[in-house]
Amino acid sequence: MKTKKKTIFLILILLIIIGVVITVIIKNSKSEEKISEEFTEYTPQEEISSEQLRQTLITLYFENKDNGMLMPEARMIDSKILLNNPYNELIKLLVEGPKNESLQKLIPEGTNVNNVEIVKGIVYIDFSEEFTKVGNMGAEKENKIIESIVNTLTELTEVSGVKILINGEENLCFEDKAVNFNDIFVRKLESAT
Repeated sequence: MKTKKKTIFLILILLIIIGVVITVIIKNSKSEEKISEEFTEYTPQEEISSEQLRQTLITLYFENKDNGMLMPEARMIDSKILLNNPYNELIKLLVEGPKNESLQKLIPEGTNVNNVEIVKGIVYIDFSEEFTKVGNMGAEKENKIIESIVNTLTELTEVSGVKILINGEENLCFEDKAVNFNDIFVRKLESAT
């Protein structure tokens, strides 16, 4: 009988040991799962496309419909379109007008961009004749249009001035504005500091 009690006692101890070992193994595996969950690498739900990687932020200036003030409009565009002639692309976007419905474009309807180039920091913009409608809008509106162009282009650090041509020729109306270009540029630099 003693041997039977000893056997039962040994089996009971063995079962307890097996139970403890199984419990420890289960706890360890749960801990490892928890640790692996905490340290798993973050994978975005959507891969970033090469097009998204090429996006860059630009700022265009348009008139606010409500208060008439010049306001910036930030846009994300494909940086590839800025590689060849960023000045031309920025002016084309100004001519197209804003995306924001509370803003309005300033460049007269029907105006085309013949050419835009930079020479020694001065951006020469050659507009079609429709741009001369600016002269009929009044001095305040003319200045706002010029300020819109200058503010947009001087977002690019290499631009130190702007010269407007009409069909490839200087226009007396805009020669008088040369001083204003400089004033606008100086005001823009002062506000940036």
